[in-house]
Amino acid sequence: MNERKEPTYVLSEKQVAEKSELARRFLDTRTRLNEGVDKADNFLVKRFYNLDHNTYLEGALPAKYKELMGLVASMCLRCDDCINYHILQSYRLGVSRGEQEEAINVALIVGGSIVIPHMRRAYELLGELYG
Repeated sequence: MNERKEPTYVLSEKQVAEKSELARRFLDTRTRLNEGVDKADNFLVKRFYNLDHNTYLEGALPAKYKELMGLVASMCLRCDDCINYHILQSYRLGVSRGEQEEAINVALIVGGSIVIPHMRRAYELLGELYG
């Protein structure tokens, strides 16, 4: 089994929030809502969060590829919060705009036209992040 380690982020969440108003609002809301979840002190939620965290560690696949796969799945599942999260994590890992756009293209083919409204919002966030 390959050694698993924390990914090396190029940017912090704070730096991303300073770059994009959409990112800042998303991160602030996510932090606030997670505080309520954390207060519940739910064992199963903690286990799920732990699995999620460990999935995106560096391993046989680099974290950036896992984040792009998460972006594709999130687009197909039509989860805007998940899409934003994976775009931001990918950006923090140094993924290029072109790489993110190709992942979105895969999602459009796999998910079909129902993905288009989510793609529009994704492109708005990409525009703020990459200029």
